[in-house]
Amino acid sequence: MVTKSVDEQVRIIRQGVAEIISEAELRAKLALNRPLVIKAGFDPTAPDIHLGHTVLIHKMRQFQELGHQVVFLIGDFTAMIGDPTGKSDTRPPLTREQVMLNAETYQRQIFKILDAHKTKVVFNAEWLGALSPAEFIRLASRYTVARMLEREDFSKRYKENRPIAVHEFLYPLLQGYDSVHLKADVELGGTDQKFNLLVGRELQRDYGIGQPPQVVITMPLLEGTDGVNKMSKSLGNYIGIEEPAREIVGKIMSISDELMVKYYELVGGITPDELDALKKGLLSGEKHPRQAKMELARRIASRFHGEEEAAQAKEGFNSQFRNKEVPKDIIAYTWENPLEKLVVILAGVGAIKGTSEGRRLIKQGAIFINGEKVLDTELLLPPGSREYVIRLGKKQYVKIQILPYPKGGVDIPNV
Repeated sequence: MVTKSVDEQVRIIRQGVAEIISEAELRAKLALNRPLVIKAGFDPTAPDIHLGHTVLIHKMRQFQELGHQVVFLIGDFTAMIGDPTGKSDTRPPLTREQVMLNAETYQRQIFKILDAHKTKVVFNAEWLGALSPAEFIRLASRYTVARMLEREDFSKRYKENRPIAVHEFLYPLLQGYDSVHLKADVELGGTDQKFNLLVGRELQRDYGIGQPPQVVITMPLLEGTDGVNKMSKSLGNYIGIEEPAREIVGKIMSISDELMVKYYELVGGITPDELDALKKGLLSGEKHPRQAKMELARRIASRFHGEEEAAQAKEGFNSQFRNKEVPKDIIAYTWENPLEKLVVILAGVGAIKGTSEGRRLIKQGAIFINGEKVLDTELLLPPGSREYVIRLGKKQYVKIQILPYPKGGVDIPNV
């Protein structure tokens, strides 16, 4: 049931939003004083959801709390095509089995944020799979190749003579048809999805029977823990919502103070008034950034793991980092080879993915040996029954023992 005024709802909906197309239309729909159909689609192309994915899910939760009908669309049909947005090459299509296995994990994870009793979960294979060849042709006739090439990613690939498969042109049309079928009032998506969302508006206007076009709301893309790139598993800068609470807390505490405010706004689950109070407190000095960051870490960890685990993770972090304590359960390795580079040893024991990652971490000032920052990417670790406590980033510790040379070996100076 919708209880707040249009102005109150718009203020809440605006929080963290990149663009509303258009706000006048949104106000007109809200003025109808009925639950609006709020659609957001997710293709289950990977099994795990990270914090970046939850930006849209948190916005959906806001709409739920305002009394609107949230439709969580699992793109089991469109995932087999693969969204070409932002891709420089054609994505390999997934099998039906892969898609459905991933979809199962999505349904388990989303209800850590959404209210299961107020969420309608749908699969677009239900209606897209039922389209006849003639209906597909009719749908494809709604857009021209020239219009499709207005998309930045398609245009770039075309200019660079990179192949664009015909089925990729169908993706925006199928996503738009989802909106027609569901009679969506509002569709949410990331800023990179704007083209696809606008196709939905046009199809509803021209293809749907008497349907008013949906309002498009785009959300910013959340930067990962590196503070630069969009959160991504492939870049290793992600925070998985099913990671242990201690990992979530450690990763949140590693982000910059500036990025912390954005995390609060997009995934912190706070109201506009609470966000304003936070910003004022940080600006005036009444709120210390570290205190605010720890509260954010606790909020997010408790959402996915409960208050008890979040409290334990917070206590463990404070003990380990604020009090400069090395964790008791530190993983220990033995290195039996003689004189070798630090990055080779770390990669060899599996502490990092490869030497290039090790060099990158050193350049970022993120590797410490026995409390001292490593500055040399080619640093050698001499043997001699020595133990090194190595910290990678702000949360990972390993202990490495370098065994001595055989008797008569070369004497290597200390590091």
